[in-house]
Amino acid sequence: MKLHLLDRSSLNDSSFTTKINEYPYFLKIWHYHPELELVVILKSEGTCFVGDSIEKFDVGDIVLIGKDLPHMWLNDEDYFKQGSKQSVKAIAIHFKQDYLGAAFFETPEMMHILELFNRARFGLKFLNLDKNLLLDIQNMLDLKGFDKTMSFLNILNKLAKHKHTKQLSSQGFINAFKTSKGDTQDKVQAFIFKNFNTSITLEEVAQIAHMNTSAFSRYFKRVNRKTFSRYLSEIRIGYACKLLMENKSNIAAICYESGFNNISNFNRQFKLIMNCSPSAYIKEYQNKTSAL
Repeated sequence: MKLHLLDRSSLNDSSFTTKINEYPYFLKIWHYHPELELVVILKSEGTCFVGDSIEKFDVGDIVLIGKDLPHMWLNDEDYFKQGSKQSVKAIAIHFKQDYLGAAFFETPEMMHILELFNRARFGLKFLNLDKNLLLDIQNMLDLKGFDKTMSFLNILNKLAKHKHTKQLSSQGFINAFKTSKGDTQDKVQAFIFKNFNTSITLEEVAQIAHMNTSAFSRYFKRVNRKTFSRYLSEIRIGYACKLLMENKSNIAAICYESGFNNISNFNRQFKLIMNCSPSAYIKEYQNKTSAL
């Protein structure tokens, strides 16, 4: 699986594009594009990969993805089964940062929205949003011209002022992606994200990069500022956290589904990365959700 640059240039009379996507499942494409993307999940669930983060996504989620930030939406296995009646529905809005002009968002009145765009470089998930904002986004799709532009600007204003957000990707990933864009890094990251929950090895990934294992280890640590084994463990633990939150499987099953070969190593890596045990993580998550 290769990292794809998608061309979303608009050929219509609008400075930004809005679309409702309805498919049996999201396409499994690790991709990026020069436009920012605002995604609203209307019907679907699964895993969202943004940079080096792995997040559970569900109905009602709203995520803003910055320009050139690699991402992928992956539905749960049930969506891909033959005869499945599952389907997805999501709003996708794509726009360039300067879609209203090079200096429009640099004016004093718009600086808070420019700051929103800067924070979106890492990917932003909006938490505890007013349901009326979701209605505003849905209603905007039926507007045209000036009214549509003003409605979207108002939506961006509300998102920029919203206090409860979660940064998705890490600074380390952004730095690595920015400084080492190239076919080798693209292929390596795409391979890892596609196969992280299988028994992939350092030797296997080194072959993807056309390097011997020693050279690849040095290259990977220099680019990503962490070892390959640590990076892979973080991806797997991130996916395990998503499964734990869904509460569909027990801890032992989640251990193997996340790519670990034994429960003791899973528990050790989980505590190292999350600073708690899987069972404590579940308890903390349940306490938080019951308080909402």
